[in-house]
Amino acid sequence: MGLIALIVVVVALVVTLGHAAYLGLLNAAAKKKGAAGSQVARDVRARLPVAGATAAGALLAGLISSGSGFADVLAILLAAGSAAIAGSAQVAAQQRYQIGR
Repeated sequence: MGLIALIVVVVALVVTLGHAAYLGLLNAAAKKKGAAGSQVARDVRARLPVAGATAAGALLAGLISSGSGFADVLAILLAAGSAAIAGSAQVAAQQRYQIGR
């Protein structure tokens, strides 16, 4: 069970940190645009707490996963939930800022 929990936690960390990195890149591009990107920067700042909370959940799942069987199950649930929330938030952000489609 420990290997499964480890794999789920690693995938969750990749998804949540990828979401946070995407928001960081989007924020940097909005800041370069100056006043024209202010609405995007404001929207990115509103999305940052979700990215932080999901990343924290995935990290907490990583800490929990080194325990017993019940702790592994709890870590899998926490990591999967964090990854699902971050993934859906990522898709929503990408759909909002699609260009030319």
